[in-house]
Amino acid sequence: MNGQEQRQREIIRAVALKAQNQPMLASGLWFHHDIRDNFYYASYLFAAAVDNEMQSLLVNPADEKKKAENVLRIVLELQQQNPEQPLYGHFPLNLNPAPELANPHELPVELMGSLMVYFYQRYKEQMVADLSKKFERTLVHIYRGGFFRKPVQMFNHHEAKYTAAKIIFGQRFEDQELLDDGIASLKRTMERVTSQGMPEYGALPWFWHWVQAFTSAWELTGEPVLQRQLADMLDYLWRERALFYLKGAWVGAHSRGWPHDAPADRNVLHDYAQFGDFPLGDYMPRTEYAGFLCYPAPQDARETALEREQPAEVRKQIIKIDTGEEIPLHSYTYVRKDYAAGGILERVQEFDNEQIRWMVSFPVTADNSVNQLYFFHPGEGWREGDPRHQSEYAEVLYEKNRILAVFPIPADASQQEVIGILPKGLWFMEEAGLVGQVQNCFVSIVIKGRYEIVEHEHCDEVRLQGDPAALAVEVWGLDEATALGIESLSAFTERFRKASLTVEPSISGRSGFIYKGIGN
Repeated sequence: MNGQEQRQREIIRAVALKAQNQPMLASGLWFHHDIRDNFYYASYLFAAAVDNEMQSLLVNPADEKKKAENVLRIVLELQQQNPEQPLYGHFPLNLNPAPELANPHELPVELMGSLMVYFYQRYKEQMVADLSKKFERTLVHIYRGGFFRKPVQMFNHHEAKYTAAKIIFGQRFEDQELLDDGIASLKRTMERVTSQGMPEYGALPWFWHWVQAFTSAWELTGEPVLQRQLADMLDYLWRERALFYLKGAWVGAHSRGWPHDAPADRNVLHDYAQFGDFPLGDYMPRTEYAGFLCYPAPQDARETALEREQPAEVRKQIIKIDTGEEIPLHSYTYVRKDYAAGGILERVQEFDNEQIRWMVSFPVTADNSVNQLYFFHPGEGWREGDPRHQSEYAEVLYEKNRILAVFPIPADASQQEVIGILPKGLWFMEEAGLVGQVQNCFVSIVIKGRYEIVEHEHCDEVRLQGDPAALAVEVWGLDEATALGIESLSAFTERFRKASLTVEPSISGRSGFIYKGIGN
């Protein structure tokens, strides 16, 4: 058993124990907020209960197996199995106030459908007969419902799952036309992302939906040529992940993300299974199938992700097409062994305006504490406590370990404050701004404007105003600082006191920066 397999078993054990100890609701399920979490927890508990080595961790393996089977039964029975009804073959999503009253929703089957085929194929011999029959019937209804019978247009995570499902269900039900459509869709998707980039850059958890869907198809196909094509897609995905990987963190700009993705990287299970170079905390907001599915990343991707002794600059052009026109975006990320800095140059409206345009990232820690540092002006969708949803009022410049940003906020904007997120560390307020140490790094933030700091349990928040507000973030690993003759935070602070930032309008009307920083 290799390290990857051992880490997957660690994930299975951890989630199975959570499932064992999670109180059951009167409905016989663990959760009503999302049907998928019931399916995932039941899958892990079942897997542990039938594993000879893991059974000893459970209080009563036979009872836990029955519990998992009962949850799986309920989940399967909630499928819309009447072909005359809307969303035939689908499942409800939110089960409140009662599962039997919940209406079918288009999302759950996108991911669960392919994973159900994988789980059933892997564990059908250990299922009781009636559950096995329910799985068979459920998969028939998914196939007949045909959620995946859609063309590839936007090359997003939905279509990635449709493509994988076409292949999986086309093979399972010997539907050659559907299988051919899946193979053609796979080819088109591969050509598009390798030539023009993934439109959903840094999007979590949706990137992992690509990985899970295509890994399921790769595991389930027995046709060597098709498996090689799927492996090519997975090689691409893991090489893309490796470029923006730093010890569990997803560095650089994010086009989308859930609250647990910002300001802390917590959607880390797939990274942990693949790379394992950071501690796995107890908080697991997206268990999904990281314990079951893990295509081994190509060696060059592993080397990129794990060997960070030499700095790397990652430059990408991404063509956005979901806005109705092709919009070229340019990203830049600078990655070292203790931090990464960068983001995307242009601002573009993203789905639900969940974009985080730039950040400084630090490695993930065992306590899942905040590991991202960034500033933004709140835009559409923003609310207190949700540090996403940025406005268009920001101009940025990236150069290696430096990020310069100015926020030309109109006087009539309802929100005049810029918000900054600081990971916990040693922070000091100086005349020029903020200076501190986070993990193995010194950080300086030269600030133009008036600001205050609000302390929270997991991070500190900066509230900044100016006309315009502006800042220059500079981060140095301790070994880099030592090479500059800076061997302590106090010495770094002395250097910081000489830093300055000037913002001036340029001929183009955009802001110009004059920055004197630590490395000058």
